Amino acid sequence: MERLEEQFSDLQVEKRSAMKDNMTYILDIGMSSAVEAPNNQTVAILCSDKSIKLYNKETMTCLQEYNAHPCLLSGVRFSHSNSNLLFSACSDATVKLWDVRVSGAEAVQIFNGYPCNVFISFDISCNDLVLCAGTEKVDDDSFLVFWDARYNSESDSSQPLGVYSESHNDDITQVRFHPTNPGLMATGSTDGLVNVFDIAEDNEDDALRSTCNSDSSVSGLGWAGKDYNQIYCLTHDEGFCWWDLAQVDTDEPITLCKVEDMREKVTSCSIDYLIGGLYHDKTDSMFLVAGSHTGNINLLSCDSDQLTCLKSLQGGHTATVRSFYWCVDDNSLLTGGEDAQLLLWKLKAKDLSPGKRTSMKITSSVQQRVRVHNSKSYSTKQKKTNHV
Repeated sequence: MERLEEQFSDLQVEKRSAMKDNMTYILDIGMSSAVEAPNNQTVAILCSDKSIKLYNKETMTCLQEYNAHPCLLSGVRFSHSNSNLLFSACSDATVKLWDVRVSGAEAVQIFNGYPCNVFISFDISCNDLVLCAGTEKVDDDSFLVFWDARYNSESDSSQPLGVYSESHNDDITQVRFHPTNPGLMATGSTDGLVNVFDIAEDNEDDALRSTCNSDSSVSGLGWAGKDYNQIYCLTHDEGFCWWDLAQVDTDEPITLCKVEDMREKVTSCSIDYLIGGLYHDKTDSMFLVAGSHTGNINLLSCDSDQLTCLKSLQGGHTATVRSFYWCVDDNSLLTGGEDAQLLLWKLKAKDLSPGKRTSMKITSSVQQRVRVHNSKSYSTKQKKTNHV
């Protein structure tokens, strides 16, 4: 822990890349694999103006822009095995596949959902075979929609393999496949539940392996632990839950940590909101990334009995930070926020770029689709069988 704390203490802004429109927010960040092109990685950012922009990580120069989305975007993900392929989900019931080598605004393949679907989350399995997107609740239905994710050059559209429809009863805000097991998938919802599925099973009822209750509305989740047998989630009211799934069938408690409001729990630094979580597999450590509305970023270490502020990154952003990406290969950090800036933080780096931009925004111009979750009890719906 001491070594990692020392690394965090040396993080400084190395490069900045500002959006042309200073009212554009950076909502999500994805990065291509370092295995194929370690010195030429591509960064994809999702912007509030319904566009996706591609940057070279080392130079932070803009390479390309896709703006063919008619509706709101909900994420960007690179293929695990092909750094040229990029996925994005949209609220118009589509997930689009882009080939970053191809110029122009057209996607090379479109994965179509059903007409009523509004996708607000998605992910792709670690072997790049299965794509899954989560929907907003429409009437009484919330869906997890599945596709064969393999690129088919002979077809520019793909239809779903099937759906799960009974495991959540509200908006499905998060979908995260297991980092090493392509059959395992976790989902989170505003119904407060975090579900873990084995999608190799024939139907939804058998696929549902475990359910954890956050008692709040789930805003983010991820996998943790040496064998990635733990799962954590963040909530829309700045809470944090961490469970050990290896204890599900034992007499040991599965809850490793549960904090209702991180703003009240951590007093060593100023926290206005949580940005995301990170499991650092090289040190077997769990971290949270939190922020302040003035643009400061706080890196917190998480143990079952305490939360410690390791480092406060200041002098970078001037407004709320919406997204981050931790680069495990060189321990660098990418951050983006409401000041229309993409920042690259590196160890003992010098900020050689022009000074930081002063934010002209007072309040957010992007309305967040978050419903306040007040109920502590949830109704259990009878599960139906749906083949995938």
